Amino acid sequence: MKRFKNILCVMESEDACQSALERAIALAENNQASVTVATVTERLKLSGGMPGGESVLPDLQARVTAAQAQWLETLVEPYRERIEVNTRVLTGTPVLESIRDVLRNGRDLVIKCPESPDWLDRFLAGDDMHLLRKCPCPVWLVKPETSASYQRILAAVDVDDSYPPEELKTRQALNTMVMELAGSMAVSEFAEWHIVHAWQAIGESAMRDGAFMHRPEEEVNAYVEQVRAHHARRLDELMQDAGAKLGSDAMDYLKPQLHLLKGLARKEIPALAKRLQVDCIVMGTVARTGISGFIMGNTAETILEQIDCSVLAIKPPGFETPVTLED
Repeated sequence: MKRFKNILCVMESEDACQSALERAIALAENNQASVTVATVTERLKLSGGMPGGESVLPDLQARVTAAQAQWLETLVEPYRERIEVNTRVLTGTPVLESIRDVLRNGRDLVIKCPESPDWLDRFLAGDDMHLLRKCPCPVWLVKPETSASYQRILAAVDVDDSYPPEELKTRQALNTMVMELAGSMAVSEFAEWHIVHAWQAIGESAMRDGAFMHRPEEEVNAYVEQVRAHHARRLDELMQDAGAKLGSDAMDYLKPQLHLLKGLARKEIPALAKRLQVDCIVMGTVARTGISGFIMGNTAETILEQIDCSVLAIKPPGFETPVTLED
């Protein structure tokens, strides 16, 4: 994963986030990249019964910041023999300050563990979903207590070409980024590489069962096969492009496995991830660019709500975050 050169690792607690820290350090070391390990403290607010009032508040905030800074230094000390590690304590709302740090310092990847420790009941808590929606650079959410290396990587792509021209261009750019990063991750992790695309034959149910559109079964079957073949060709074209970028040696080594699934992406992709027991899904999360506030598609959100593995979520070129540097 040679792409990333300026990594931000956001820590919330030592026990849950150790796997994210180790991945950030290893990635920075392999890429000869800079890495900053940060935590965010909430801004202390004045309480009505607080002795000393406003005069005490700055000192308390400084003490909290100093304690967090010392905690970060303790965390990263074992890694300083391998690589230079910067630390930073941010103050404010965790999601906003993390994104502002990305904007101020040109970060190209954020790594963190999910906020919620209970992966079975809830994959992502509210702050993590906000980060995925609004962060302008890729976000890698690392599942706690994962093995040192991944065994199976799943790249989720959308090769449907029925979208309006500008949106289609964005989706194609996302597909390219997803394939490059997933393939690179599979190489570095010595992992299986799976690629999934879900497709539908629009109008099939109406043609089979509708009172007004009912068509002979062989005609419907022929139409469905035509749609399937079209999506298969589009997926093959994407694979050829990926092979040209990654190189024939890498493709021969990886032997990527294609999954062309009939059905809704929001249903089929999480189900496949569970069946394969994938360690990480690489996927795009935005379908359009240039619209501040249009953050993440419903399909992406629905998929993310169902999976229980790590995820590397990617924004397309030109994505505009609604977060600004001012409060």
